[in-house]
Amino acid sequence: MPKPEVDPTVQLELSVDRSSPVPLYFQLSQQLEAAIEHGTLTPGSLLGNEIELAARLGLSRPTVRQAIQSLVDKGLLVRRRGVGTQVVHSQVKRPLELSSLYDDLEAAGQRPATRVLVNKLVPASAEVAAALGVAEDSDVHRVERLRLAHGEPMAYLCNFLPPGLIDLDTDQLETTGLYRLMRAAGITLHSARQSIGARAATTEEADRLAEETGAPLLTMQRVTFDDTGRAVEYGTHTYRPTRYSFEFQLLVRP
Repeated sequence: MPKPEVDPTVQLELSVDRSSPVPLYFQLSQQLEAAIEHGTLTPGSLLGNEIELAARLGLSRPTVRQAIQSLVDKGLLVRRRGVGTQVVHSQVKRPLELSSLYDDLEAAGQRPATRVLVNKLVPASAEVAAALGVAEDSDVHRVERLRLAHGEPMAYLCNFLPPGLIDLDTDQLETTGLYRLMRAAGITLHSARQSIGARAATTEEADRLAEETGAPLLTMQRVTFDDTGRAVEYGTHTYRPTRYSFEFQLLVRP
């Protein structure tokens, strides 16, 4: 007879502060969400019985159920009949700053992986030429990558760089981020111009990102400049919104 699966939450240092004004269910949901985001609770993990978790923490069952339901509502957990409550995945919350997706995923404990789909010289289109400040139809380097986290596709990245800027080795592109390669080559990234949008996935994009045709996708376009003002990269990226979001910090003008 197979042994019952061990509740992964037993390994977590879960606790609640009853003197805090923060609701108990929210304290618990925040700790579980952090464990999912940092990969401690991995996709596919089954949470144990709510009654046992409630008893272990000295909480009521409705409190535990509310905490879990809040994570179900966020898409981090799913209730499956006959199976139980299962971790689906974590959503990467990326701050709007000049950093690479690879670095952000690694910092969040997401175990990033990369598949290089295209790595070659191509003639610059009018759009790419304008972004990089080069002549139309002149050679530019095109790199297409599929970024994964925990083995699941998260984003499709298409980048254009001026030729001869850095050595774009496919093996290196699959083991590290583009910005790391730039910094290692002595390029000082200074600023970027970026726009964010959304649109429906084409059939090709849906197949690539394991989504349905017509599913909403986040889009991002970015032109990155070095400390001399030279455009060193133009990127057009698409992201799965269930796995990814941008975070903004808004300030009031004095």
